[in-house]
Amino acid sequence: MSPDPSRSFRSLASMAGLAALAFTTACASSSSNAPPSSATPAPETMAEMYGVDADPALGWQPGQPTMSPEPDPRIGLEPGLLDAGEAIWNLELLSATPPPPDFVGVTNSDLAFKDNYAIQGNYNGFIVWDISNPASPVLVKEYLCPASQSDVSVYQNLLFVSGEGLGGRLDCGTEGVREAVSPDRLRGIRIFDITDIRNPVYIANVQTCRGSHTHSVLVDPDDRENVYVYVSGSAPVRPEEELPGCSGLSPDEDPNSALFRIEVIQVPLAHPERAEIVSSPRIFQDLVAPPRHGPAPGDIRAIEEAEAEGKFVANFSGQQFVLPDGFANQLLAQTVAARGGEGAPTAADSATLRENLDDIIASRFGGGDDEEADDDGPRPGPTQCHDITLYPEIGLAGGACEGYGLLLDITDPVNPKRIDAVADSNFSYWHSATFSNDGSKILFSDEWGGGGGPKCRIDDPMEWGANAIFTIARGSMDFASYYKMPAPQTTLENCVAHNGSMIPIPGRDVMVQSWYQGGISVFDFTDPANPVEIAFFDRGPTNPDQLGSGGSWSVYWYNGVIVSSEIARGLDILELKPSRYLTANEIEAARTVVQDHLNAQGQQMFKWPASFALARAQIDQLQRAGELDAGRAESTRDALTELETAPASERQNALMNMAARLDELAGDAANPARINELAGTVRKLASM
Repeated sequence: MSPDPSRSFRSLASMAGLAALAFTTACASSSSNAPPSSATPAPETMAEMYGVDADPALGWQPGQPTMSPEPDPRIGLEPGLLDAGEAIWNLELLSATPPPPDFVGVTNSDLAFKDNYAIQGNYNGFIVWDISNPASPVLVKEYLCPASQSDVSVYQNLLFVSGEGLGGRLDCGTEGVREAVSPDRLRGIRIFDITDIRNPVYIANVQTCRGSHTHSVLVDPDDRENVYVYVSGSAPVRPEEELPGCSGLSPDEDPNSALFRIEVIQVPLAHPERAEIVSSPRIFQDLVAPPRHGPAPGDIRAIEEAEAEGKFVANFSGQQFVLPDGFANQLLAQTVAARGGEGAPTAADSATLRENLDDIIASRFGGGDDEEADDDGPRPGPTQCHDITLYPEIGLAGGACEGYGLLLDITDPVNPKRIDAVADSNFSYWHSATFSNDGSKILFSDEWGGGGGPKCRIDDPMEWGANAIFTIARGSMDFASYYKMPAPQTTLENCVAHNGSMIPIPGRDVMVQSWYQGGISVFDFTDPANPVEIAFFDRGPTNPDQLGSGGSWSVYWYNGVIVSSEIARGLDILELKPSRYLTANEIEAARTVVQDHLNAQGQQMFKWPASFALARAQIDQLQRAGELDAGRAESTRDALTELETAPASERQNALMNMAARLDELAGDAANPARINELAGTVRKLASM
């Protein structure tokens, strides 16, 4: 019903009063022990309970099963790079933008956001997009500066970019670095001034012994002069001749070892060029190698087929994998060169490579937690984290540290301390962490196969390459459940859990997450024991003939839209659509949370400003929980909609009366907290 501005305050107040009366009746009945009146029989069906015209989202509760399309449209999608088949449910694809020419065919990595800009990492540098119009992103800047992975973060006028591979150069040159030891190599953090985001200025770098695979930016609420960067580097330790002080010995042999530690960089905001490492906390102290699962049926088949075809199979971190043909050919060429030969490799060259392959892989990619056991004890645990998600507003961080999930106290940003650690034989590689908004839960992802393998095959266990959800109480993490994107993918699609973020749905825990070529999955884990998928987007394989890299590297909610970095295809922007699992009011309330920046591993607490959208969303949730019947909830929403456009002088008294009524009702309600929240929102609206 469209509001009529000419309606009198009396009619508006009357509507608010009727809504309050509706609350009284509903809440009283919910807390009563009396049987239902024979004059009003209990409803038999959802339609009878809510009415045929009621929002179907209000007939479902978090934790209950969802009704996704059958058959699942993600199964059997046509392959193609830019013309692949698509499947979408409860989302709308607003735009799909290919990368600029210098970045085509090069891996797109992580995302960061500042104001109206999305900054997309790429192994060739980074790309800045203006997403003011999400249906038509505009290329603002392409900055050519190769390094892997080029993960990005922002704070105020600073941009931080990770570099770990051996080919990154201090001068951003594209020729790479071929020497084993070189003064030109960049392995660490690059710092750019983006005061003028169209013209970034490279102002500093901080070199680290193991490079920066990923990094996390910590804004300490008690320190306005500095920002801190936690560095996770998982590559082998670089030679001391290249960076003095770097040691790959165990801490027992060298207390300054670069193993079993992270780096904390302090960046003075007034002089970011003076950024430096200020501590190297050994947060892995006393951890031992975690339990592991064996290969999946599909992996066993792939290994057997590869060996039968004469391909190279390597062992790394206790698992076998098939060497990609291109990489195998590079190693064969190096084997030929090492013996002083020329031309094609011989059978003897192949035999030499097979004999030394495991050692070569370990030296290139680090031994991880597979070091030899001491005579007196088990093998040591992980030597590094992959991602560390910092949540300074609750003083905690979640460390996804290869073989463990860690809970860290970061109240002293320079000296983080481990307060709990969990391991799981179903997990292969603890990759990333995400907290619920209130900090009562933490979700860890498992990047089984390293992101390059097809780990969502029909016979892959649902507990492998998935998420593990834990509740947090008194500094301890307790396992609740697993969640894995439920649609089986083909052997042509790299698929496993990867990066995502919380969506600010008030009163609920909803997350959007990337699964590489498994696409994007939106799921609700408000009930941590029963996470359920409520939306998805997926494309077919990038290559119709062989396993190719592609899919969503990372996907985040930012100021009302969902932005995904597509490894091979560019930048995707989507938005949520109302469904039986998410009301239009809940989505509208989520859009009221506006951030001036967002980083992948720097979680910020969502705070919802008082709005009529928030109040309506809270009413939806009261109805969904059975604390308001459909008719009374509808009349209350209508009253709020009418009051939203009323003159302020008329609106205030009506809203204050409604809030007072809600206060009274909360005392008799089965769940007074929800009604108290609604009353608080209404009272704030009255004061605006």
